[in-house]
Amino acid sequence: MTERVWEQFLTEQDKAVFEQSGMGQRSGFGHRPALVVIDVNYNFTGDKPEPILESIKRWPLSCGEVSWPGITAISRLLDAARAKRIPVFYTTGELREDAADYGAWAGKNARMGEDRERFTKGNEIVDEIKPQASDFVIKKQKASAFHGTPLVHQLVDLQVDTLLFTGTTTSGCVRASVVDAASYNYRCAVVEEGCFDRSQASHALSLCDMHMKYSDVVGLDDALGYIEKLPKNLFHSNTINALDA
Repeated sequence: MTERVWEQFLTEQDKAVFEQSGMGQRSGFGHRPALVVIDVNYNFTGDKPEPILESIKRWPLSCGEVSWPGITAISRLLDAARAKRIPVFYTTGELREDAADYGAWAGKNARMGEDRERFTKGNEIVDEIKPQASDFVIKKQKASAFHGTPLVHQLVDLQVDTLLFTGTTTSGCVRASVVDAASYNYRCAVVEEGCFDRSQASHALSLCDMHMKYSDVVGLDDALGYIEKLPKNLFHSNTINALDA
């Protein structure tokens, strides 16, 4: 079996504990999925592929060059999901230029006040995977896609039982959203190639943590294969198809 990305960071005791405790069992996909794209905006990707230490000179929160292979993987998932009319949800930030609603974020980053106008405009989702008319765009102010948003209500209305997660950062907004989704008893799958982070260690160990307790961490081909086997009319006559009309 191919070594998982997080194994290089684990001690021998860690590996033994996970094996003997039964953690990390594959829970599998459900029957009615939605694709969730977390915060793939210019704040977190920069405006072009470049090494992270260059990108963060202008975009302090950027994940740098690892963003762009992730965007390519997400694009493939979007094409597959839309072909089957599976609902697609995007999240992105929504903050005021005057910093009045930054809250706890402001205390954790010394560069938050450098260029607030660019920071707020940087919440635009990158053009390579921009939302379409049939997609849902969730604006949020905190890490989780569920915190203070209508996301769960929309998922209930669509009778979704499975969430395919992609986006950034793996250790931040993706992980927070997955934990909340699992708390609502959704089946969760994190698509590894579609997630990225500014820290290699945080990315790997967050994938590990989610896989052991909250979600399956799956490969892109696995997720695409799952979508391909779904019936095309799974969400027939719902809001998504009404928007397509």
